[in-house]
Amino acid sequence: MGTTLTAGDLRKGIKLEIDGEPYIVVDFEFAKPGKGQALYRCRLRNMITGSQFDRTYRSGDKFTGADLEEQQMQFLYHDGKRYHFMNTSSYDQLELIEEQVGDAVNYLTENQMTDMLLFQGRPIGVSLPNFVNLKVARADPWLKGDTASGGTKPITLETGFVLQGPLFIEEGETLKIDTRTGTYVERVK
Repeated sequence: MGTTLTAGDLRKGIKLEIDGEPYIVVDFEFAKPGKGQALYRCRLRNMITGSQFDRTYRSGDKFTGADLEEQQMQFLYHDGKRYHFMNTSSYDQLELIEEQVGDAVNYLTENQMTDMLLFQGRPIGVSLPNFVNLKVARADPWLKGDTASGGTKPITLETGFVLQGPLFIEEGETLKIDTRTGTYVERVK
């Protein structure tokens, strides 16, 4: 059973259980009208289906925190439909569909360690470290005088993810990428 929370505990990133499903607060606003009760306006996202909705709560409202656990898993492979992961201590394997993996698909490489998010023992998603190192699969050569693009060019990473990076990046180099923003940080020596 999850912990009991009140409306005063609500913040961005808090995970709640509503009607037996896990939700995360993705946006939060506190309002205190002149004489009335405090209002907590939230945008909630279902952590299984991805659907979002807005809801307003009053200061006395109570909630159940979502009963989530994280388990370290190794990403094995993607077979076109499912992403396969393995628990390296028990060798149990779990699968997720692309919607459950979310943006992490842009940064997953074989044998990479991730944290699998479980709700009541069921896998619902993965979280990656804030930074990952990925190899450049394609980067068009830079031509002197080619500054029309503002000093960046499209770079395709080994996962197929395309981002904008500096003109000096070449194929085969390894880059440090911020998984929260999908942006280039630096070259890795």
